[in-house]
Amino acid sequence: MTSDRMPEARTTADQLKAALTGGLIPAAPVMFDANGAFHERAHKAYVAYMRTQPIAGVAVWAHTGRGLHLDANTARRVIEDWCVALPNIPIIAGVGQNPQSDPQEAANATLAMASSAAKYGADALLVYPPSWLKDRLKRDSLIVEHHARIAEFGMPLILFYLYEAAGGLRYELSVLDDLLALPNVIGIKMATLDSVMTYQDVASHVKSRHPEKLLITGEDRFLGYSLRRGARAALLGLGAVCCDLQSELIASHFAGNAERFLELSDLVDKLAEVLFVPPMEGYIGRILRALSKLGVIPPDAVYDPWGPKLTATEIEKIGTVLDTLTTSCPH
Repeated sequence: MTSDRMPEARTTADQLKAALTGGLIPAAPVMFDANGAFHERAHKAYVAYMRTQPIAGVAVWAHTGRGLHLDANTARRVIEDWCVALPNIPIIAGVGQNPQSDPQEAANATLAMASSAAKYGADALLVYPPSWLKDRLKRDSLIVEHHARIAEFGMPLILFYLYEAAGGLRYELSVLDDLLALPNVIGIKMATLDSVMTYQDVASHVKSRHPEKLLITGEDRFLGYSLRRGARAALLGLGAVCCDLQSELIASHFAGNAERFLELSDLVDKLAEVLFVPPMEGYIGRILRALSKLGVIPPDAVYDPWGPKLTATEIEKIGTVLDTLTTSCPH
């Protein structure tokens, strides 16, 4: 399947920022069977389901979609299917490489991934932190140089501030200044997990020094609060399930409907508190279980080949919470 999106018709940085502002951008998972094979039927069902949801965009090849682990054929199939199914909604592709990679090989692989994303129809790139530079001399300048090379593709870029335990890097504020000044960078996605202080510091810095840039929350465990602290869009794994609930939460925030915002924030937190728990790598499998519970994907498509096996207690808790959200989480 080939996307009809042509390079010359791609979304500009300003258009993308406008399209994403105030919206939910789910990080889409990829479905596999118990043998680790791509589950085509479940994938098609999920894409069809998401066509009906109130979303501002979709992120593919992100951590939730195991973007750094997919084989080339599966990666191509995933992004092309999303581009074809959602021709009028921005598709954002994660680009990067695993932390253990050789620095030069990792940089080249990231550029190749960006080239493939552009070829297959992505509207923008979400740049994984170059974690292989963590212990390098002059790492700050190398981080900026890495992003500058990706910026040469001319596509809108979203920076990615990811907590270190998930393979991320801590960016100094001076480095963020340099990164946010690069051509076509529209903003930054924050995913600090449980470091509210880091989120507060970066949010305040972006607001005071780069108000024209989009602060995008990826904070699954404190989504409501992250909006109150300045996020103007949400790109997160939690958004892969119960989109209505989270989209209304975002809308109520921007509408100033405090009562509804607080009500929805509590409901979203209940969902996050059964999906994003230790071991954190299990969150993808938990999201898949939630989608199966809601009838979106079949029960034989809930396997994450790279994640831990879920316990019966985890699965039961997910079902219990979803049962309490049925009126707010239509499917």
